[in-house]
Amino acid sequence: MDIIKVSSRSVPKSTAGAICAVIREGSPAEVEAVGAGAVNQAVKAAAVARTFLAEDGIDAVCIPSFAEFEVAGEMKTGIRLKIEKR
Repeated sequence: MDIIKVSSRSVPKSTAGAICAVIREGSPAEVEAVGAGAVNQAVKAAAVARTFLAEDGIDAVCIPSFAEFEVAGEMKTGIRLKIEKR
């Protein structure tokens, strides 16, 4: 499963497109974000993706969780969003 990494500079609509592509292939999408700005963009992307998928008759859900990530040799706590078909 590919992991979609989001930064504070990620464009939500583009990220949503990547999420939709993974979901349409039949796999759940995993989105990772570290930092308030990145989490904000990731949540917006999940909401936009849900709207895009609803237009195709796909009901998607988002399951958030905390995760540990290594960033520049340091361990950071971030958010992982698992987005899948209901």
